[in-house]
Amino acid sequence: MFAIHVDDTPVITVATSRHQVRFAMNGAEMNPLEGFYATLAGCAAVYAKKACMEMGVSAAGIEIDCKPFAGAKGPMSLARFKTEVRFPEHFSAEQRAAVLESIGQCAVKKIVQVGGEIDFVVSEA
Repeated sequence: MFAIHVDDTPVITVATSRHQVRFAMNGAEMNPLEGFYATLAGCAAVYAKKACMEMGVSAAGIEIDCKPFAGAKGPMSLARFKTEVRFPEHFSAEQRAAVLESIGQCAVKKIVQVGGEIDFVVSEA
C-alpha cells in the first residue's frame, strides 16, 4: 500500500510501511514522471547486480545511462527507453552478454510493456 498525505507545499511524499519517496512540483525533487524513468533505470542496475552476483563477479565499475524517448503522442507517451551499459575492462564478453541479457529481463520494463491490461481505479474512500 502506498500512502500520500496532500498538503499545500510543492513536495509530495509517498510512503509505504518501510520506505518513503519524495517528489516535487517545483524542481526541488524529481517529479513523478522522472521518478518513473528513474525506476526503469534503477531496475536495470538491480538486474545487472543480480547477474554479477550469480556469476561471482564484482559489479563495481559498471555504468548505466538511460534515456527516455517520447512517442508520437508527445511527452506523455514513451516510445523507446534506451539503456547503455559500460563495463570495466575485466569483464569478459560472456559476462557482458549475461549482464545485458539480465537487464533485458527487468520486471518494471516488462510491466510497462504489458501495461495495457492494468485497470486503474480512482474512487472516494
